[in-house]
Amino acid sequence: MNTKTAIITGGSRGLGRDMALSLAKKGIDIIFSYHSNTNKAQEVIDEIKSIGQDAKAFPFDANDHTSGTAFIKSATSYLNEKNGNSNFDFLINNAGTGTFNMVANTSEDQFNEMMNVHLKSVYFMTQDAIPHLNDGGRIINISSGLARFSLPGMSAYAIMKGAIEVFTRYLAKELGGRKITANTVAPGAIATDFAGGSNKDEEKAKMIASITTLGRVGEAEDIGGVVAFLCSEDAGWVNGQRIEVSGGMLV
Repeated sequence: MNTKTAIITGGSRGLGRDMALSLAKKGIDIIFSYHSNTNKAQEVIDEIKSIGQDAKAFPFDANDHTSGTAFIKSATSYLNEKNGNSNFDFLINNAGTGTFNMVANTSEDQFNEMMNVHLKSVYFMTQDAIPHLNDGGRIINISSGLARFSLPGMSAYAIMKGAIEVFTRYLAKELGGRKITANTVAPGAIATDFAGGSNKDEEKAKMIASITTLGRVGEAEDIGGVVAFLCSEDAGWVNGQRIEVSGGMLV
């Protein structure tokens, strides 16, 4: 049986790292992007290889959508050299960053960065990836609980995540003929380094716990298994869906 391959953006730390490891534990080879920290990327490669799966990393700057084209070209060229063809099975669009500003003082540059990182680069990198995605493959886009509930200061980020959820439904519709599914995973508040790591702050974590039915802030390990499930045979009939993974935040 041929080993399947997943391509993950932003796989060197945080949620992406856990997604990569969760998929590797399911016997899937991993290609992931990193922004600039080659040491962190190598750590993830070494950990995946210790599990027994192949891993490769290439740089990607999500603020420049043309970088996505270069990333996909690097990934598919590597696959062609390794396997004799450029195809892969799973695309997980995870890379991102955050900004915190009220609507009244969000600058155009801040807005454009959120649009580039979370919408434009995802749209066009997915476009570049689709010809190489095997029939029956999966696309998983990472959204946010903030596309459902609203917390002050996150409008520019949340708007783009809302757009990604619409984009995902269009992918499901347009790629259904190839039996490719597209779904969105929307994490709640997670204690990672994202947006300066504010969710690790003790006071903020207490606030998050108070509005979450399971009574704590989320961890990266809460997300990777859900992504791995969506890449499994068991999830083959799940399509065009938004799956929130927030522990019941603001239900």
